[in-house]
Amino acid sequence: MIHLLVHDKQDTVGVAVIEGIIAGQEMTGWVMEDDSTITVTAKSDIPIGHKAAIRDIKSGDTIIKYGFDIGKAVADIHVGEHAHVHNIKTKRW
Repeated sequence: MIHLLVHDKQDTVGVAVIEGIIAGQEMTGWVMEDDSTITVTAKSDIPIGHKAAIRDIKSGDTIIKYGFDIGKAVADIHVGEHAHVHNIKTKRW
């Protein structure tokens, strides 16, 4: 079963495509760019449509989703953690 959608191998987050991902659950991510898969253990609950870190992200790092810069981390985000407005902000202001 696919839990996360990842467009590019350079992405730092994947998007949850199923309901009910809970902390401790192993997630499979489909990398569309090369039709490969990755495995990440959820460190927190991930709501459908929200992001999970697929690699460690340091505070200040750029977040890449679907191959695009979507903002910067305002806190460290570890692999498998929920990545959302509490730890990602726009670079616009």
